[in-house]
Amino acid sequence: MKLKTLVLAAMLAAGSAQAAPQVEVLHYWTSGGEAKSAAELKKMMEAKGVAWKDFAVAGGGGENAATALKARVMAGSAPTAAQIKGPSIQEWGQEGVLANIDQAAADGKWDANLPPVVTNVMKYKGHYVAVPVNVHRVNWLWVNPAVLAKAGAKAPTNFDEFFDAAEKIKKAGMVAVAHGGQPWQDATLFESVVLGTGGADFYKKALVQLDQASLTSPTMVKSFETLARIKTYIDKDAAGRDWNLATAMVINGKAGMQFMGDWAKGEFSAAGKVPGKDYLCMAAPGTEKAFTFNIDSLAMFKMKGADDQKAQLTLANAVMSPEFQEVFNLNKGSIPVRAGVPRTKFDSCATKSMDDMASTSKGGGLVPSMAHGMAVDTAKAGAIQDVIAKFMSTTMTPQAAVQALAKAAKTM
Repeated sequence: MKLKTLVLAAMLAAGSAQAAPQVEVLHYWTSGGEAKSAAELKKMMEAKGVAWKDFAVAGGGGENAATALKARVMAGSAPTAAQIKGPSIQEWGQEGVLANIDQAAADGKWDANLPPVVTNVMKYKGHYVAVPVNVHRVNWLWVNPAVLAKAGAKAPTNFDEFFDAAEKIKKAGMVAVAHGGQPWQDATLFESVVLGTGGADFYKKALVQLDQASLTSPTMVKSFETLARIKTYIDKDAAGRDWNLATAMVINGKAGMQFMGDWAKGEFSAAGKVPGKDYLCMAAPGTEKAFTFNIDSLAMFKMKGADDQKAQLTLANAVMSPEFQEVFNLNKGSIPVRAGVPRTKFDSCATKSMDDMASTSKGGGLVPSMAHGMAVDTAKAGAIQDVIAKFMSTTMTPQAAVQALAKAAKTM
């Protein structure tokens, strides 16, 4: 009798262990500040009685994660949620594999707490299929003031001042521009140069609408000429370097400046550095009145079990909670995507980002990042990135580059 009871108890325990709801989240938050943020979400989910299965795929631009996701979906074993953004959400929606999470949106009053520019991206055919995590500003220049002081240079606000500072840093024996020679990093640098050269309206025509006249214009030629000049201030070991290693060069005083989105701030924070003192966050040269946005989001995939579906909605609302929005963005360097998150714990870089997002939203300078999958579809973005990467790694001329760029923009 005792043995039967023990066997029955063991079976019941096994059954309840199996029934515990779980979320599997595919993401590429793997660097210091990002990993800390993902760990916070795991903690919140576990506190709500939901097990967290981490599916982290390294690779800053998310290309490796996208490949892993395709393999999983094709095998019929999609994760609960995956870090996807921009037009890619619509592409997955067309495949009929995304879950309707309108219930979570209604419970959390998302429509009231999110700007329309964000909700439009998170919906497919009028229904929420993804939850936004944050807003990143991409067009930042990160500067080490100690390096500037050593070189006798000043923080640049336009390209003339930038090249003056770069030359002085180079002559002082340090690296002027910390960079990683990877296609997405090359594209990140490029779009800030285009924005700083032509302004927000030109940027929209060229890199969002893919207007052929703008892509082949003298302004675009000038953008590539500026990019070619910047190349001369990047060290010879840049090929293949991860972005956070380039950021570390600025943190450690080996390099003076880096063009990178505000996820770089998470690295400065993790290293105990203070904005305004140990490092400066400035709009990339010539882009003070513009804001290239990149929104991280988790797209939700169709789940079969009722418990898994319920856990998915719990995950969606945990991501949108003011508590998570605060802790995630403090760690990652980005700013909350929703209204109602207190500013008190955010530093001067974050509050500048919040203010600039508000003003550019009103003034027409708030534009989607082409380099980070917010502006054009995956195929065209990939073709454009290939042209930029080729320009960065070869002796391709600016004139040849604009022709190749215009051709890439027609990719079907």
